[in-house]
Amino acid sequence: MTTQSAVVNQVDLFTGRVALVTGGTRGIGLGIARAFAAAGAIVVVCGRNEPLSLPEGLSFVAADVRDPEQARLAVDAAVDRYGRLDVLVNNAGGAPSADAATVSPRFVQKVVELNLLAPFYVAQAANARMQQQESGGAIVNIGSVAARQAEPRSAAYSAAKAGLLQLTRALALEWAPKVRVNHVTAGPVLTPAAAEYYGQDGGASVAATIAMGRMAEPSDVAAACLFLASPLAGYVTGADLAVHGGGEVPARYLAANPGAVPGEAGRAGPASLPGLNQGDPLTSQAAASRTTAAVRGRPSTSRRAAPWTSPPASPTRVTRTRIACSPRREDSAQPTRCWRSRTW
Repeated sequence: MTTQSAVVNQVDLFTGRVALVTGGTRGIGLGIARAFAAAGAIVVVCGRNEPLSLPEGLSFVAADVRDPEQARLAVDAAVDRYGRLDVLVNNAGGAPSADAATVSPRFVQKVVELNLLAPFYVAQAANARMQQQESGGAIVNIGSVAARQAEPRSAAYSAAKAGLLQLTRALALEWAPKVRVNHVTAGPVLTPAAAEYYGQDGGASVAATIAMGRMAEPSDVAAACLFLASPLAGYVTGADLAVHGGGEVPARYLAANPGAVPGEAGRAGPASLPGLNQGDPLTSQAAASRTTAAVRGRPSTSRRAAPWTSPPASPTRVTRTRIACSPRREDSAQPTRCWRSRTW
């Protein structure tokens, strides 16, 4: 199917195609499974425990994908039922918070197995089937912003998700052109099960730090999967598609700009203090220190010299700040001395 015809028939992009979604019985995985079914795909979901009910159009396979043999059996079950496998979405993952200093080796092992090894096992089995099909197939791995920006009490999870991103790139190189492998970096996603982890306000405070002003929904992640698995992305492999609403505004910005609204961040100027020369990186750093101290309710301890007044601005003049340091001899007890100079 050409890209042009795919655009014309995008409602039926997956008619007759078979998709397997791991962890597809709830949360993000269920949202992804529903989206593929709505696009015309035959959808198989797998999990350790069979749910009491599933939406129409979904079938279930019991499998703990952390076990290589069960991962293979999940793929085999989908192929045995429907004769082919066109799409795999490695969605199963997650981990509770844990203190890295005291967490048990067994905990770390289980987290890495679920978030890195399981996707590898299922992808291996899926690739073996897809390579035999004339149309090949597509694999989408669901990752996390934790792969790039870790947070406290997430050491094992963050490391495993970082590994999943690199695994995606490696598999894309090895399995092309028949099988495309891509990655979705998901930001905070609001689901019924996850709401309690985003604070007592149901995630409102977290949403306020995101550029788009809201947390992602399962349908946002599902839409990215539909694109990456479709003919519209026929030349896309080894890619990482960020679905995080623009990301969270850095804490240092919010600290330096009390009351700033993430959506207004691009239009807000830097923190302004009397006498501050915004063009000087050293004095700007001192100002940020004083601003942060004020936000935290304590006096500033910055010892940097007060900024000097620069000559009047001129459109034809360029201001340069140079920092020079005297070399320190190893046998000298004198500290290294640095000074600043300006050229106009």
